[in-house]
Amino acid sequence: MGKIFCVMGKSASGKDTIYRKLLEEEKLGLNRIVPYTTRPIRAGEAEGKEYHFTDEEGFKALDESGKVVETRVYNTAHGPWRYFTVDEGIDEKKDYLIIGTLEQYAALRDYFGADRVEPIYIELDDGDRLQRALNREKKQAVPKYAEMCRRFLADAEDFSEENLKKEKITNRFINVNFDECVGKISDFIGSCLGR
Repeated sequence: MGKIFCVMGKSASGKDTIYRKLLEEEKLGLNRIVPYTTRPIRAGEAEGKEYHFTDEEGFKALDESGKVVETRVYNTAHGPWRYFTVDEGIDEKKDYLIIGTLEQYAALRDYFGADRVEPIYIELDDGDRLQRALNREKKQAVPKYAEMCRRFLADAEDFSEENLKKEKITNRFINVNFDECVGKISDFIGSCLGR
């Protein structure tokens, strides 16, 4: 039976870059699980790459068919946006990588089974994360510092030690040195896959 590795961590911990790097490692042979969203497509995004883009009616049809594994709704200035995972074309014999939240990991684990879903939690000192987030935001055409701060504070609650302990997150990797961190995660995934 294949494994599903769920990469997660607080904002600016480096999880997106680590996720992309792990997908590039041919020796791991990981497939992507592409999540769905009801938010509008952004410039530079492509259908089926970052997300499958749909609307609320599309979500309802998938949900009624029993294919929705988990869903989260965020109330934005543009109205509610839904993000969700669909069990569509996920082969139980293949190995997958997905990037997500602690809540998403728990739903995937409960749906596919704890023996199939492995958490990979990326850690970084809060001061380093805040500096990375600030540097990233400064490069945006229209920096959204208030949103950056909101995410930073929300992550402190979402990824609290209490919540990590509750979900039994023990596969934790510190991202101070990127290459070293990716190497350790790659070795962990390889050991889980018997490679």
